Amino acid sequence: MSDAEKQEIKSNLIAWVVQLSDSRMLSKLNIIRLSNSEGDWWDDLTEAQKQQINEGIDDEENDRVISPEELWRALKNS
Repeated sequence: MSDAEKQEIKSNLIAWVVQLSDSRMLSKLNIIRLSNSEGDWWDDLTEAQKQQINEGIDDEENDRVISPEELWRALKNS
């Protein structure tokens, strides 16, 4: 991609972002922006958040999860 093409894309993105009013889209774009910053997002988590994530990974690795279909079925029947 040439420098001119990069500059055009940047200009188009800036114009698009300036006119955005959708809060969800702005939040998603901000997450992308922050994900490209220095450091690891894991370091920004609290110990409780890290523990919850690790418990979820352990649950998945040990087949202690249900499918989305099973979840909706259970919710529907309760």
